Amino acid sequence: MFESVLVANRGEIARRIVRTVRRMGLRAVAVYSEADADLPYVHEADDAVPLGLADPRQSYLDAAKVLEAARTSGAQAVHPGYGFLSERTDFARDVVAAGLTWIGPSPEAIERMGDKINARNLMEQAGVPVASGTRTPVTDAEQAVAAAAEIGYPVMVKTAGGGGGIGMGVARDEKGLVKAFEAAARAAARSGGDPAILLERYIERARHVEVQILGLADGRVVAVGERDCSVQRRHQKVVEESPSPGITEDLRERMLKAAVRAGEAVGYRGAGTVECLVDAEKQDFVFLEMNTRLQVEHPVTELVTGIDLVEAQLRIAAGEPVGPIPEPRGHAVEFRVYAEDPKRFLPGPGKIDVWEEPAGEGVRVDSGYTAGNTVTPFYDPLLAKLCVYGETRAEALDRARRAIAGFTVTGPKNNLPFCAELLDRPEFAGGDYDTGLVSRMR
Repeated sequence: MFESVLVANRGEIARRIVRTVRRMGLRAVAVYSEADADLPYVHEADDAVPLGLADPRQSYLDAAKVLEAARTSGAQAVHPGYGFLSERTDFARDVVAAGLTWIGPSPEAIERMGDKINARNLMEQAGVPVASGTRTPVTDAEQAVAAAAEIGYPVMVKTAGGGGGIGMGVARDEKGLVKAFEAAARAAARSGGDPAILLERYIERARHVEVQILGLADGRVVAVGERDCSVQRRHQKVVEESPSPGITEDLRERMLKAAVRAGEAVGYRGAGTVECLVDAEKQDFVFLEMNTRLQVEHPVTELVTGIDLVEAQLRIAAGEPVGPIPEPRGHAVEFRVYAEDPKRFLPGPGKIDVWEEPAGEGVRVDSGYTAGNTVTPFYDPLLAKLCVYGETRAEALDRARRAIAGFTVTGPKNNLPFCAELLDRPEFAGGDYDTGLVSRMR
């Protein structure tokens, strides 16, 4: 096992990784921008290296600066967290070339799964169900119209290299398709990523369900349960739970087996997530994409299994076994607490005057801020993840109601009122919801 780990991230995920690194007796090295110098994770790490200006392009996204921080701090391994450089093939290769341990899958696996078109074709070859769609990049609106006519409306339009819902849009007719295609092309141009566009058949009233996998050091790939991520706004997740209340045991088993095949197809090592769209009425599913990193919502899997997924990542990267994989039990739900307007979901940065986290049985808070910190406009407005566990879903939701009521954040706007509103919605309370729930609420 290496002795020191540089955490190439910020906020709540950096703090969460630092916690496990230090619990394992390893040295945790943080990096930070000027805007983040006073955040909790910086003070809790054993060492912290400044990266530069607040603009992420001049700090967290500057691979050369991150590698230099690893060199000057004496770190032996790099954990990228999620976002920023976590799924950049070139960065993973640079880490390995520098003689450091990359805590993640191989650069080749990241590359193969990072392009949605290539990933989709690869999964189809591996026997993983995929939606009808384009097998090659769509490069202009005229080609998109022809492809959609063959696939059949409605269709989902998305960028081949985009993540986190970026560039996604649903088209129900030719006019809507041209509009969605142009929006996706603009999103790809802004991100500086792959300009290719992918079209797939859109599943009405779908659930978004994903499977956590671990590619072990001995070469095996195992599935560690599933998470339902159907509560979304603008194709971005807000609430996740495990197990999914919308699938049968038969469908769950088929999804777990397909996720293992997906990991085996790319020789996967480390923690990864196979995301699927589920037709709840037909109890069937199709592959959506694979995230070659730790997910924001990983705590719900940790709560129902008792596994520390960050520790598993570290051990796999070091070539060590992770121990037995327990069967999931009970129920866990995660609420993403954002600094945003709870009605329009627009970011609301500002200084935090009061920060009081809830406590109680089955309650876990992964936070990136505390009182006196300032939420800046430079990064994702995620403040914390409020996670609850219960022996049953009903118990977990009861604990969630009390925890949300006991979570006080003043200063920046936040979406805790939305979380409370969601719990009162009959569809969510009954577990009978889909990816369109939030849009129906607004």
